[in-house]
Amino acid sequence: MRWSRQPDLSDVPAERPARADGYTELRNYAVIGDGRCVALIARDGSVDWLAWPDLDSPTLFAAVLDHVQGGRFFLQPERPYTTSRRYLPGTNVLETTFTTAGGTVRVTDALTLPDTSSLAPARELVRRIEGIAGSVPMRWSVQPRFGYGAHAPRLTRRAGVPVVTFSPEAVGICAWNAGEPQPTSDAVASRFRADVGTRSLLALPYAHREPLVLPTRADCEARLDHTVATWREWSDGRTYTGPWYEAVLRSALALKLLVFAPSGAVAAAATCSLPEELGGERNWDYRFSWIRDSAFTLNAFLKLGCAPEATGYFWWLMHASQLTHPRLHVLYRLDGGARAPEKTLPLSGYRGSTPVRIGNAAADQLQLDTYGELVQTAWLYTAAGHRLDADIARRLAQTADFVCTTWQQPDTGIWEVRSAPEHFTQSKMMCWVALDRALDLAQRRLIPDRHAPRWRCERQAITEFVDDRCFSPRLNSYVRSAGSDELDAGLLLGLLHGYGSHDDPRMRGTVAAVQQELQDGPYVNRYVGADGVAGGEGAFLACSFWLVEALARTGRADEAALLMDQLVRLANDVGLYSEEINPVTGDFLGNLPQGLSHLALISAACAIGQATR
Repeated sequence: MRWSRQPDLSDVPAERPARADGYTELRNYAVIGDGRCVALIARDGSVDWLAWPDLDSPTLFAAVLDHVQGGRFFLQPERPYTTSRRYLPGTNVLETTFTTAGGTVRVTDALTLPDTSSLAPARELVRRIEGIAGSVPMRWSVQPRFGYGAHAPRLTRRAGVPVVTFSPEAVGICAWNAGEPQPTSDAVASRFRADVGTRSLLALPYAHREPLVLPTRADCEARLDHTVATWREWSDGRTYTGPWYEAVLRSALALKLLVFAPSGAVAAAATCSLPEELGGERNWDYRFSWIRDSAFTLNAFLKLGCAPEATGYFWWLMHASQLTHPRLHVLYRLDGGARAPEKTLPLSGYRGSTPVRIGNAAADQLQLDTYGELVQTAWLYTAAGHRLDADIARRLAQTADFVCTTWQQPDTGIWEVRSAPEHFTQSKMMCWVALDRALDLAQRRLIPDRHAPRWRCERQAITEFVDDRCFSPRLNSYVRSAGSDELDAGLLLGLLHGYGSHDDPRMRGTVAAVQQELQDGPYVNRYVGADGVAGGEGAFLACSFWLVEALARTGRADEAALLMDQLVRLANDVGLYSEEINPVTGDFLGNLPQGLSHLALISAACAIGQATR
């Protein structure tokens, strides 16, 4: 049978106050993942996002982008309930407790990690339900919609198990002690009762261009336990021991979810087109890896003792950048490819925020800061004791040559403006960083040095340009672009990446000016000027953490620690951050979990620790 495209939601529980309009607050989402894909699970037990087989694939569930057409997998009590939840300590396995007047139920959710001792599905979502007290009537419904909600699947049965297919994909719907799965007009659903002491299990095994393995209950239970143990073993290897240990570890675990295991790439976020402003058009696909984030990413891995992740990411970065050498793309696909054509989907968008975009047109922009981040990443890699092979060394030297010929050009800057290119100050600072780090690598004989005199000359020219044309004596601060009088929180990255010294009055003045003009309590705006896109946005969380680090590096560690405490409290109930936050309501905005927010938290915590030793 084929199902209608429009889901029948008449069977959804009536007591769902958080979804008066079909959506829940973005702050209400937790994430689980397996190194290949990520799912978003709301406080009410609904899986509202899952892209299979990979993080950047089309979705099976996308109710977060269209509560009617997107598809979901909900599991919740039939009676009114309250919820509490947590991650099992040291894991990315979610535990949600539903409490009703008649009893309590605990649900454990995981995208399981494969145990090589047995045949396992390519991907698998497991949901374990335990009766903790009393008796709770439960209901669940799997409403799959392949291809970003475009395709209602075909339903068949294999060995009595419902299987939904849309070639070349297949998903089984397995239930043990959770009611008999019943097909409806748009879903497979059932009801059951969770009595104290009972345990039920739901599982969605997945296959893509391969046979679908239908697991046994024992296999699912074993893989769930194996997944918990594997995550805890990984967490035990992390090396941060400072005062924000829990926040740093959760950020490390969130970052690990964004590592695409097959290639080593790190996605900027797990989702696409979650809005920076409700009802606005700043809705972007972040399931790519940005060169902009590379130095922060490698530095975080190194500081946390994540040697395999650091090595894997560095080699992915060198491979991806080789494909477009000497020019860098702003972002690359997780498989290292450079093409990311942007298009819109016929979805209603989160709370009416359209367009819903996949792909990202920023990939083809000229962003000069990326060259500084690339060379800085290589410099950090060597500082950790690693060597560069001859080909990478040659290409890094050629990158420095390329910077010498292009730094004078206007660009779109770190914030990927869609207005006319400008001479953005942060871009020039990062060009300086590219040449400065190349000179250091050459001096240590790690890259060819025959053009070092030219690099030195152009580095000085950049210094003169930035200090003469990008500094405002009136503001006592560097400014957003040459000749402007606007501020930009991205200027803090010049300090964090090594442009100028920490005791330079100009840098200290810039930190103070950002506080004066862009900070409001714990919130920091990126900038206030036009950028070619209509509408506004929230406060950018990474900028707040950059300010923490800048304060720590300029001798104001006590202020940094106070701000850090405020920012840690802005996380949601399970320690996650989105890209932005509404300073008035505290609502999350933008894609999540946002890698740059978590990277900046890790870097800020480590900077305070270094400043107070």
